[in-house]
Amino acid sequence: MIHNYRWRLELAQGESKYDELEQRLAKGPVITVPAITLEGDANGAFHPPASAYARKFSGKYEHRLIPGGIGHNLPQEAPEAFAQAILDVDLMSKE
Repeated sequence: MIHNYRWRLELAQGESKYDELEQRLAKGPVITVPAITLEGDANGAFHPPASAYARKFSGKYEHRLIPGGIGHNLPQEAPEAFAQAILDVDLMSKE
């Protein structure tokens, strides 16, 4: 995990086999598949508001704010809401 933070801050090298993919992702391509983004109501990590990135989704899209003092580790802190989002996005893909 420490290496991941160093890599994201450009303080360490990443895996060179992913360089081409990283370059493509750095361009911020539009996400065309159905998607649900989640945010805990107590997420103390820096992040832009959902409205700032909503336009990056051209397919079916929904943003959910998860209440109850939930931070940024939703699979651990809100497993039910996380699992429900997976089920719901699967349904969205079949509509």
